[in-house]
Amino acid sequence: MTMLDRDAAAATGPELRDHEDAEAHIRAICFKTGPPALIGAELEWTVHHGAAPAAPLTTAALRQALGRHAPALLDPPLPPQPLPLGGTVTTEPGGQLEISSAPARSLTELHAAVTADLDHLTGLLAAAGLTLGRHGVDPHRAPRRLLDTPRYAAMERVFDARGPHGRIMMCNTAGLQVCLDAGPAAELATRWRAALALGPPLIALFANSARHAGRDTGLASARMAAWWGMDPRVTHPPGGPADDPAEAWVRYALAAPLLCVRRDGGCWDPPPGVTLGDWLGGALPWRPTTGDVDYHLSTLFPPVRPRGYLEVRYLDCQPGGDWIVPVAMLAALLGDRATTEAALDLATPVARRWRAAYRLGLADPPLHRAATALAGLAADRLAGTGLPAAVRAHVIETVHRRLEL
Repeated sequence: MTMLDRDAAAATGPELRDHEDAEAHIRAICFKTGPPALIGAELEWTVHHGAAPAAPLTTAALRQALGRHAPALLDPPLPPQPLPLGGTVTTEPGGQLEISSAPARSLTELHAAVTADLDHLTGLLAAAGLTLGRHGVDPHRAPRRLLDTPRYAAMERVFDARGPHGRIMMCNTAGLQVCLDAGPAAELATRWRAALALGPPLIALFANSARHAGRDTGLASARMAAWWGMDPRVTHPPGGPADDPAEAWVRYALAAPLLCVRRDGGCWDPPPGVTLGDWLGGALPWRPTTGDVDYHLSTLFPPVRPRGYLEVRYLDCQPGGDWIVPVAMLAALLGDRATTEAALDLATPVARRWRAAYRLGLADPPLHRAATALAGLAADRLAGTGLPAAVRAHVIETVHRRLEL
């Protein structure tokens, strides 16, 4: 997301003549099918001064703390270097930091790599008097954008026209994303439906962001509430045919409003209300290219986003090493066809309870029942993930503790 802001404003790739060209392009890139082989994670946190967590953050403080790992948007003196085990550091509009892991061939490999990279990042920040947040939304500060790019400025203006949720999302939220292979073509529809259906019970199970900007919101996940309160064409799940995820994604992308349009110069504001479909129909004086479509797709934030793989986006940030708990649970539940089908059966009765999930969390009885059943299924399958016994025990104990809260 952030590195694209450094690209030249000029669009790249061949022009798209019509809707059919665009649909063919989106279909070609949204799902890369094949046997599941890789897993990844993107861990995001708010960042705070250790001695004064409500104090404002600055890009200079982040740049100095991160040193040779400082991302390009912080204007470091040298090109950024990856973390010791291959993860990369990026920064979000409000100064949140994110580790994007290198793709791993097993959950054990992912756990070892991210743990080492997280330890390294934590040490760098601690030396500068900074610390990573432990919640899915900033409990101390109101939203304030630190990064000044044409992309973020345009998106902020579009979001502000609809209310406060977009600015909160950009500047105050921190999520945990799990990246899983799309799977064989014959299993894709089931994996897609299961990843989405698991959203409400897993949001409820791992919700930890009730407090925002110095007040108790009364919500289980104020982070998810911010995402859900935005334009549903950008942040709600895709509709469309359940048996054809690619068609569902094409329809979603074409109907979504443009949040920014790359141009030479500093203003990337889109024409109000114009969708990608409108652009393809001639709403702008130039034709979109494949690069424009790819960029538009990067501004869509549904709970599960197809990026060749499945990018699961609905989880709150977890404190410290607890990031492995929801990652392992998802990996176990989507580990093979039979387990995926069983997980889908358990989650389907609550698959539409998104609002209840972020409002009530596990206090909602149907979501608590579903989360409990899914936790049992995942625990039975954890041995197959290859995680060390101590890590598996930590996952199970953490889940049980959350279910009993």
